[in-house]
Amino acid sequence: MTDLLQALDPEQRAVAEALRGPVRVLAGAGTGKTRAITHRIAHGVATGVYAPTEVLAVTFTARAAGEMRTRLRGLGAPGVQARTFHSAALRQLRWFWPRIHNRDLPTLTESKLGLVARSASRLRIQAETGQLRDLASEIEWAKVSNVRPEQYAALAARSGRQVTGLSADEVSRVFAGYEEAKRLDDRMDMEDVLLLTAAMLADDERVSAEVRRQYRFFTVDEFQDVSPLQITLLDLWLGGRDEICVVGDPAQTIYSFAGADADHLRHFPRKFAGTTSVELVRNYRSTPEVVGAANTLLRGTPSHGVDLVAQRPPGPGVTWVEHPDEVEEAEATAAEILRLRDSGVPLTEIAVLFRINAQSEVYEEALSARGIPYVVRGAHRFFERPEVREAITLIRGTARAGGDEALVDSVRATLAGRGWSPEPPTARGAVRDRWESYQALLSLAESFHEAGGDLPGFVADLDRRAAEQHAPVADGVTLATLHTAKGLEWDAVFVTGVQEGTLPISFAEGPAEVEEERRLLYVGITRARLHLVVSWSRSRNPGGRGTRKPSRFLDGLRPDSGAGQRVSRRPVKAAMCRTCGRPLGTAAERKVGRCSDCPTTYDEELFERLRQWRKQRADDDSVPAYVVFTDKTLEAIAEARPSTHAQLLKVSGVGPSKLEAYGAEVLELVSG
Repeated sequence: MTDLLQALDPEQRAVAEALRGPVRVLAGAGTGKTRAITHRIAHGVATGVYAPTEVLAVTFTARAAGEMRTRLRGLGAPGVQARTFHSAALRQLRWFWPRIHNRDLPTLTESKLGLVARSASRLRIQAETGQLRDLASEIEWAKVSNVRPEQYAALAARSGRQVTGLSADEVSRVFAGYEEAKRLDDRMDMEDVLLLTAAMLADDERVSAEVRRQYRFFTVDEFQDVSPLQITLLDLWLGGRDEICVVGDPAQTIYSFAGADADHLRHFPRKFAGTTSVELVRNYRSTPEVVGAANTLLRGTPSHGVDLVAQRPPGPGVTWVEHPDEVEEAEATAAEILRLRDSGVPLTEIAVLFRINAQSEVYEEALSARGIPYVVRGAHRFFERPEVREAITLIRGTARAGGDEALVDSVRATLAGRGWSPEPPTARGAVRDRWESYQALLSLAESFHEAGGDLPGFVADLDRRAAEQHAPVADGVTLATLHTAKGLEWDAVFVTGVQEGTLPISFAEGPAEVEEERRLLYVGITRARLHLVVSWSRSRNPGGRGTRKPSRFLDGLRPDSGAGQRVSRRPVKAAMCRTCGRPLGTAAERKVGRCSDCPTTYDEELFERLRQWRKQRADDDSVPAYVVFTDKTLEAIAEARPSTHAQLLKVSGVGPSKLEAYGAEVLELVSG
């Protein structure tokens, strides 16, 4: 136990030793909060203060809960329950509901959209897909805020809530219709899981007494994100007791729109007298340069929390880059990613972050044009994706059949039957998402095989990973919104699109909403360990008027606003088509230097020779053809007809490593 506590810094140790009574931990980004609270639980178990089965640790994502279980197991406390709010509530509901009501629990629906669409249609409200998603989100906010349909219109007016294109009364009626449709279908949504559990505990003393006998000690992570409904459920679990430890960071409150309220964390000592409060300020994640930018961003604002103190040695300075347009911003980002990769930074340790999903397209194009693999991080958990569930079922069937094929060959054959191919699809969206899922499963199989595992063992490992939500790490650059990046970290982070109208988003109205946008940028900045690039563009499209301004949040950060750091400005001149002279609008067009609808100007015979050579080289190296060069890069080579290594290096998609590997052969082909 002494060795366990010696691994902690003084503040973390103070958390681990505060075993009884209410405890609040204000934990800045990268300060080791999970380490502190898991050591606290392990310390309590080791000293006999806690029985493992009497501890419930609650967090907000299945990934975080899985990580907590893994750490607790390694610290000698495997019996502790670590779950999300919904998982813990659903477990209790499934156990008690049939005993109380003598019937099955309503079916849990995975998505609100179908029922919301049905409700809107019955009310003759024409709602587009985007409006349906907004309606579903608004219904979720209402339910976690304990707002009933008949209360919605009045409360929405006071809270400034709205769904674009619909009145508050229409939203209220759709909400009521949704609840009725759900009742008729005997279904429940994720918010109902919390509502029904809370009602069950409030109404049945036998149930609440049994739950309180089971769980005596509570730990709640990310407490700044709790909603009124979650607070209600937590109070019912506690039943007037104060054996609770909460941990969070008000500076990372980015879900107020979904009902989160950081005041529960700020005012925790008011609710629980005698609270022990500890601040974690030592940042172990980021360099002093990154930490300095994060501190400056919040200092003197309502979002200011703890001042982080960097523990890592100095690293490269933060780069602030202005671009003429979004296409150039994506092109420059992709080029810098190539440079980082060639300098030794793994692609899995690089992320491109943006405000909304729609911004990913231009980065997908720029990375694809250079043959850089990437994964778009979405909201669906890996092991809950339909294609992953289906693939695992088929792999399990193959294992039961006892085929003679080796592990990797069996998995590859199974996935090929579902549409997987060695080369990624050129299409984006669902097609690309499915391919990434299959590729991740294949990578897991290859790693498991290298460790000496067989097919039955691989199936067991997949089941374990699914139970713990231990998703595989994507083999490529991560593209993610700032919201989905929360809780993650990378060696190199590109925070893009940091201009007015995008960050803060144009529909952020009022000081509170704007301040939440500032915290969103803070979350993005604090994801970086070593390299941080913050960029913005003066116009959306090439050749457009450069009227956009850097985000107000960069005042005091970027060099020309008094931060004392160097800013890089890309020339405002737009890339033009060599055939028609118009501005080039996509990464693929800029790569070859002409519009997609203009006649080709490259040597088609040379292009074909290059393609044949690429196929042979890819076969010899046992790699997909795109790993050698993409078609667009071959087109660019055929356009430019370089005669020297220096000229070849100027071709988009040809970096130092590819020049060294393929340069001599390509120049020989070009020379004829």
